[in-house]
Amino acid sequence: IKIAGRIFTECVLCPRRCGVNRSVEPGVCGVTEPHVASEFMHIGEEAPLVPSHTIFFAGCNLKCVYCQNYDLSQNPQLGRNLSPNDLARIIDQRRREGSRNVNFVGGDPIPNLHYILKTMSLTTENIPVIWNSNLYLSRECMKLLESFADLYLTDFKYGNNECARRLSGVLDYMGVVGTNHKRARQAGDMIIRHLVLPGHVECCSFPLMQWICRNLGEDVIINIMGQYRPHFRACRYVELSRPTSPREVAQVVDYAKDLGFINIIN
Repeated sequence: IKIAGRIFTECVLCPRRCGVNRSVEPGVCGVTEPHVASEFMHIGEEAPLVPSHTIFFAGCNLKCVYCQNYDLSQNPQLGRNLSPNDLARIIDQRRREGSRNVNFVGGDPIPNLHYILKTMSLTTENIPVIWNSNLYLSRECMKLLESFADLYLTDFKYGNNECARRLSGVLDYMGVVGTNHKRARQAGDMIIRHLVLPGHVECCSFPLMQWICRNLGEDVIINIMGQYRPHFRACRYVELSRPTSPREVAQVVDYAKDLGFINIIN
């Protein structure tokens, strides 16, 4: 908690490395004080995880033009500013109500790591922690997570750096997120989610499946998702202005099977 607190005051939680004291000014993510946009018992996650006590934080360190949760990712002040004690009590109560885990998501939970660590130190119930994230985070942040998260529920978006730069506004995507997936794979359990984007099967989905197979193994759990719809600023990009077709999703699933993956969710 102390290490995370020091990082927070000269923020390097993600590779943007803004270096600002986020108790007084925001970085690129826009987050100062943590805001919980919503929390509830989620039954729409992967079957082994539900009911999952899912806590949505406002704000995000990516700038995805097609974000389906843009109402909270782009509005860091949305929701309630709960004290760590208050959120810890809610987490304990949800556990007593039957939650199988606590699931930190957003936006993205990365900008709120210090707050999350402090909150979990105040809980009294023994509860598994899911880190539901884009994994575009710094090596310092990843090191703290390795002794904290029980399961990484990751959002692996792209198979190359150029699409990541163009659509999410980040640099060295594969270097950063790839390295963090390797570390997460060694540190805890993992489920990788990949949202198939329209027009990005060959440039992103196929190369990403190859990368995962080569670096994380054929037995890693992959959820290949086809529920993309144009949201936020997606219609400014020709290829993103339509839903992903069933054919595109099937192509990615078949490709993953041909590579030898044995734990595909679709």
